[in-house]
Amino acid sequence: MTDTAFEIVGQRDIQEEQPSPKKKWYQGKPVLSAGILAVILIGCFFAEAVMTKDPSYMDILNYNKAPDGEFLFGTDTMGRDVFSMIWYGGRISLTIGALSTLISTVVAVVIGAFSGAAPQWLDNLLMRFTEIFLGVPSLLLVILFQAILGKANVLSLSIVIGLTGWTSIAKVVRTEVRQIRNSEYVIASRCMGGRFFHILWKHLAPNFVSSIMFMVIMNVRSAIISESTLSFMGIGLPLEIVSWGSMLSLSEKALMTNSWWIILIPGIFLVGTLLCLTNIGNYMRKHVNRKESNL
Repeated sequence: MTDTAFEIVGQRDIQEEQPSPKKKWYQGKPVLSAGILAVILIGCFFAEAVMTKDPSYMDILNYNKAPDGEFLFGTDTMGRDVFSMIWYGGRISLTIGALSTLISTVVAVVIGAFSGAAPQWLDNLLMRFTEIFLGVPSLLLVILFQAILGKANVLSLSIVIGLTGWTSIAKVVRTEVRQIRNSEYVIASRCMGGRFFHILWKHLAPNFVSSIMFMVIMNVRSAIISESTLSFMGIGLPLEIVSWGSMLSLSEKALMTNSWWIILIPGIFLVGTLLCLTNIGNYMRKHVNRKESNL
């Protein structure tokens, strides 16, 4: 009789646990998007080392010229080199995106934190104002504010876009602050004479910065889209200020002359940058949600 003739009820074969394969550091991370975005950022902010010609020089003898050995991305309807304009104009678009996001983030953090720490009646008042502001299409507000400021430039566009993109972040900040405003370290700091901005910077901000980081990244994307949309509509940056949006504003003339490169190449850079920012923002959102679910 062998040992296999008998079976103990409830006994299960215990298999040795195989160690799960280690994930490589780049798995699940937007490495490709970060790499492409880094190349675009380096090329734009070191444009002088990349440009082959002056992006503002109008070479009338070579207007609407297709890409070749001399003009790598061709020329536009005014004879400007598209390759040089891409890198120089990208610097303008990215600067507007970063500056307007900085403005909107500062406004959102201050209003959201103040609302979260304020009494109930004041909190309700600020949130109703925020919701009304959020209910108006941001593009209409940008056009209204820009009409008040006058002729568009890099600074004015950054200000008006920044002043219209703070509402969503403010609501998240307000929620986070209301959850931690009665914590011991916050109360202790208040009892020791800590002022609002000291408490905000030292105690409140470290707790909600990870929650809003992906929204900040998405705001950069939204600001670049707003600048491009306004320039495409003819109410953004003037043609003499080169940006991806002002380059796309020449699309009507480009279509009439079958100059596909004037639309396609700036569009590829713009869409590629927006997709990279979207992928990075989505990764940060999932990373924050995963951390919160593990708490």
